Amino acid sequence: MEDQKSNEFRPEQNEEKAVVEHSEINLSAEEVQYDYNVYAGFWIRFLAYTIDLGILLAIEGIVLRPLVNVIPDFGGSFPLNTILWGVLFYTYFVLMTKRFGQTLGKMIFGIKVIPMKEEKLTWATVLVRELAGRYISASLILLYLLAAFTPKKQNLHDIFADTAVIHEETILRKPAVSLK
Repeated sequence: MEDQKSNEFRPEQNEEKAVVEHSEINLSAEEVQYDYNVYAGFWIRFLAYTIDLGILLAIEGIVLRPLVNVIPDFGGSFPLNTILWGVLFYTYFVLMTKRFGQTLGKMIFGIKVIPMKEEKLTWATVLVRELAGRYISASLILLYLLAAFTPKKQNLHDIFADTAVIHEETILRKPAVSLK
């Protein structure tokens, strides 16, 4: 029983003092590499996106359609319902990704957006990923297939923002210990 405990990762309250005890080897927190190698693939991301679209369509039916019937459309180049749908769509993805690192669809499947080079998602990263990248990907829908073929299973908006989508359980795993 004691041997099992000595191989466990035990972070202290102060991350600078976190130590991995592995047999007789002690590594500081800087020397520990977390196992982020389980990237979420195309199909699980597709299913999560489908659930998100279902949620957005429900909100559209409950909130936006009644609004469109009440607010007069002035016949501009974009109909009011298209503008409201765009605002709802991008607001949902931006706010959910920034606040939780995942949308409701991703939560259901246990996948999460992580930054590749930063400690946490910044507003700039989220806006590039969710506004610019998703707009381009949505314009050329086949670009969503990139997740099936790239090594880190990234879509174009992930590549632009330098993010990846991983299985959330990966974060909870013990770190992969590497000796320098």
